[in-house]
Amino acid sequence: MTESARGRAEGRDLAVLLPEGWQDEYRLLDSGAGRKLERFGRYVLDRPEPNALWRPGRPEADWGEADARFDEGWSAGAAVPEHWEMRFPPLGLRFLAGCSPFRHTGVFPEQAAHWTWLAERIAAAGRPAHVLVLFGYTGLATLALAGAGARVTHVDASRPAMAWARRNAAVSGLDDRPIRWLIDDALKLLRRDARRGIRYDGIVMDPPAFGRGPSGEVWRFNTSLPPLLEAAAAVLARDPLLLLLNAYAVPASATLLANLVADLVPDRGRLEAGELALEGGGRRLATGPFARWSAL
Repeated sequence: MTESARGRAEGRDLAVLLPEGWQDEYRLLDSGAGRKLERFGRYVLDRPEPNALWRPGRPEADWGEADARFDEGWSAGAAVPEHWEMRFPPLGLRFLAGCSPFRHTGVFPEQAAHWTWLAERIAAAGRPAHVLVLFGYTGLATLALAGAGARVTHVDASRPAMAWARRNAAVSGLDDRPIRWLIDDALKLLRRDARRGIRYDGIVMDPPAFGRGPSGEVWRFNTSLPPLLEAAAAVLARDPLLLLLNAYAVPASATLLANLVADLVPDRGRLEAGELALEGGGRRLATGPFARWSAL
């Protein structure tokens, strides 16, 4: 890291980003006692949330009216379908939410703060952009980029997540955009692209705490992230547009992520770091750290 990059990483105030633009599509209703109560479209869900250690703001009766609750699995009323459609109006995105086996819904609503940022960076670039999305999950960052005009390579190791992402592209009417869908191990892909001389104008990474690749490759955040970033540096264009590193449910700080991103990007542009958060029920609920850089 140069002295300039180090100063940007160490001297920056940390931000708290709250998503805007959900309108009536998503709302955090309450949180506390290790859980969160949320409305996803037409349905209210009660899910575990390890970061919500305070007392709930709403009475127990309100929580009892949830359409579905996750403990060791989902318990839901007959009215809750396997999937239902949601929208993110500012970007014109449509996609499917659902009660997955692992308490997630296919939608991380706090990430909307990144979707808008990504779309704005691509729209302002004034030139074609090829962006790599690693650990792409159900594809909402990919769709935000593609909708703004980027060519996207979307990578995830999970076949069910990839199928969900492609369904989301169809629901949004973006399945004809230049999106390359790859079921692959992120590190292997990066090293293969480096050998082939492939370069990306932007890279978006949202690595998990733990995971397995399509051939059983083991991912552990603390030990697997450094070689991943080293490989990412080898495929980042010399004149890049953006880089985003997000973390969810991992032992990492925003300062750590900012230092890592500063090692990869040029000594110009804007580097910011902080926490994503949701707000509702009189509380802010932090969901994870991020660091992101843009040339514009």
